[in-house]
Amino acid sequence: MITQMVQDFASRYIRPHVMEWDETQHFPLEVFKQLGELGLMGVLVPEEYGGSGFGYQEYVRVISEISKVCGSIGLSVAAHNSLCTGHILGFGSHDQKIKWLPKLASGAWLGAWALTEANTGSDALRMATTAVQDGDEYVLSGTKNWITHGKSCDVAVVMARTGEKGQSGGVSAFVVEKGTPGFSAGKKENKLGMRASETTEVILDNCRIPKANLLGAEGEGFKQAMKILDGGRISIAALALGIARGAFEAALKYSKERHQFGQPISGFQGISFKLADMATEIEAAELLIMQAADKKNRHEPVTKLSAMAKYYSSEVAVRTANEAVQIFGAYGYTKDFPVEKYYRDAKLCTIGEGTSEIQKIVIAREILK
Repeated sequence: MITQMVQDFASRYIRPHVMEWDETQHFPLEVFKQLGELGLMGVLVPEEYGGSGFGYQEYVRVISEISKVCGSIGLSVAAHNSLCTGHILGFGSHDQKIKWLPKLASGAWLGAWALTEANTGSDALRMATTAVQDGDEYVLSGTKNWITHGKSCDVAVVMARTGEKGQSGGVSAFVVEKGTPGFSAGKKENKLGMRASETTEVILDNCRIPKANLLGAEGEGFKQAMKILDGGRISIAALALGIARGAFEAALKYSKERHQFGQPISGFQGISFKLADMATEIEAAELLIMQAADKKNRHEPVTKLSAMAKYYSSEVAVRTANEAVQIFGAYGYTKDFPVEKYYRDAKLCTIGEGTSEIQKIVIAREILK
């Protein structure tokens, strides 16, 4: 039922605008308000905090079905749910959850999550952004980069250094609301793909927030962020799965319609074998994602499986989109057909929330324990 609901919504409210939003880099805020009304902006949030109270397997369905139509919208829904909302849900006090989660889960507020900086992508522990306690307030100063919803967000979870640079115990997590003096957006990135998902700098210029906005204890922020990324990797894996499936279905349909040498091109082994490989890898990716989702639902350690799911699924999305363009031939290189967008969108999945190389480090570390 959830799958059907998302498919119906995406077909009606997203599909007709996909290329227009992509070309203009338009971030369709109104769509997220509508998704909130359906309960899809608080998929994992318990009902007591205004959410849908679903588990990770339903969440994977939501993200993958949206992403099959538009990766940009899927990415933004994932970032809102698993990062910002997920961080407050996972580490906020009851009072903090009551304050922020109902607004986020309803879609009334849009969330952002700020970890990355210009010189600290994979090396996040060396962040330069600081938070200095001053009485009953913290003063945040620094700049965050590659932040989804950095401009349009109503609230952001920001990681800042409260201790020594390079030390995991030197980072804390804070909630910063829109309108707080010193909190603003900087440059909006002009991206290859995912162009309808807003990505900007976040600037913190002596930004004062109440001490009550600290999530958990001081010095726990980095460990919190790593746990959030475990779940976030399932999100990106689901995003990649949707993109891969969208590209595959477009290529499959086209291969049956396109005729060369008196027969559909799907009748040629060179094409049918491509489709066989694509279909097999997509099925394997989905099973790996669902296994990680099941472990997450059971509250079991998911670091290894979520990294495997994210790494494998994102690479599958890139390979599938690449082969889809090849099957379309010259038409696949034009914007008249959908596969060129899947091709552009897929690459982000191998970079965001930990590159493929970082996932290999995580996987290797886990299996060598």
